[in-house]
Amino acid sequence: MGRRRLLRLLGLATVAGLAPAWAGRVLAAAPVFPAVRPRPLVFPRDHGAHPDFRTEWWYATGWLETPAGAAGFQITFFRSRSEHDAANPSRFAPHQLLFAHAALAWPGESRLRHEQRAARVIASDSGASYGETDTDLSLAGWRFLRDAGDGGYRGEAAGDELDLQLVLRPTQPLLLQGEAGYSRKGPGPDQASYYYSRPQLAVTGRAGPAGRPLPVTGRAWLDHEWSTSVLDAAAVGWDWLGVNLEDGGALMAFRIRGRDGPDRWAAACLRRADGSERRYGPGEVSFEATGRWRSPHSSATYPVRGRLHLGQSASRLSFDYGPLLDDQEIDARASTGGIYWEGAVRLTAGRRLAGRGYLELVGYHRAMRL
Repeated sequence: MGRRRLLRLLGLATVAGLAPAWAGRVLAAAPVFPAVRPRPLVFPRDHGAHPDFRTEWWYATGWLETPAGAAGFQITFFRSRSEHDAANPSRFAPHQLLFAHAALAWPGESRLRHEQRAARVIASDSGASYGETDTDLSLAGWRFLRDAGDGGYRGEAAGDELDLQLVLRPTQPLLLQGEAGYSRKGPGPDQASYYYSRPQLAVTGRAGPAGRPLPVTGRAWLDHEWSTSVLDAAAVGWDWLGVNLEDGGALMAFRIRGRDGPDRWAAACLRRADGSERRYGPGEVSFEATGRWRSPHSSATYPVRGRLHLGQSASRLSFDYGPLLDDQEIDARASTGGIYWEGAVRLTAGRRLAGRGYLELVGYHRAMRL
């Protein structure tokens, strides 16, 4: 096959969004992704999407009180800017991709109910869209949007496995992570994200297995984060914990794990019941595994039980965490491309229940690549 014919065929395939990954490097210049640098976050604009950046997500996780007992839920939307040539005028060019996950840990069941969606964003197709002035996400009938009036969120995700129809209303101010929303994720300045949380969201609505939703109430946590380069080459994945504390406070902690063993980075933020905040940096945050679960689905082993240490010496705080159920592994290979564990956990201090939230364990099956 002559070079001219090869390039012509690759050009047609690229327009259709079907070309192999290497074809883009032959035919088009890679897009320029902006770096994350410290800046003030501006609302409501920063509730919306930031399509110039490579990766973005809106994570809503929480605990529900149901007539059947305690349950955990997740509704997540991801936006990804592809490396497709931004100058390609085709309406089919996959410049922006949307993914969505929904999960439910239901009382009396031993496995996680999980569904996922994926689509490219096409201007004339309302089935996959995001808003840039405020949170407004839509994908294949699933929705997640913010009410500009009361600041609350509405999440809707229904399918063969589950049915979630939830309203999440804020009860306290935004929690800006890192340095006023600039969150370091590694030793280099480019390993960073813009990141804020909405803890202690009051939840009402209906949830349950598909066709059998029940009235629910509860508490939720929302993370909104966007970035271009989160993980450096020496990172393999992360552990993240977001907990609504029983006293009305909030706790977020994470570590970026290195391929060679030592953590690449770690940070945490504790909002106390009186509204004051304490931030912890590398050297002040450590995760200690106290119990592991081996997945019968992927054979990955996850530290689903552990102890979180914050601070040093006499002022050190320690919490234990454990899962609502062990099997909360998510196989997202049909959408975002990986297998990881994310599920509802309880946080304890001694014998006292300190909070309830979600734990995310990424990179234990395969090294994570965003």
